[in-house]
Amino acid sequence: MKKFLRFIVVGATGFLVDMGVLWLLLTFTPLGPLAGRVIAIALALLSTWQLNRHFTFGASKRAVVVEGFRYGFIGAITSLVNYGVYAGLLLAAPLLSPYVALVAASVAAMLFSFFGYSRYVFRR
Repeated sequence: MKKFLRFIVVGATGFLVDMGVLWLLLTFTPLGPLAGRVIAIALALLSTWQLNRHFTFGASKRAVVVEGFRYGFIGAITSLVNYGVYAGLLLAAPLLSPYVALVAASVAAMLFSFFGYSRYVFRR
């Protein structure tokens, strides 16, 4: 339970990175919500890897490159789920705020990512 609570804190931080980068890109660049979200997800994934590695699970016994690959693999699958829900919501409801879609998509991907990271990446 302690790990899951830490994971929630890290996830909330990653969510803030995701939302903050998306806001910056939508406000200050010509990128739209679909292209901007790809960049935002990638930066959030990098930040959560380091936070999960040091705060939630601890470093695995694998080389950092192997751990990073495994984290990226699970992160890519989770990001596809996250982005799929996000894009689906925006395409189905064009007047929906990208930030509302981001919240719904992030919640949808959260449980999958916890089990993937805890079982595949950081399992001791």
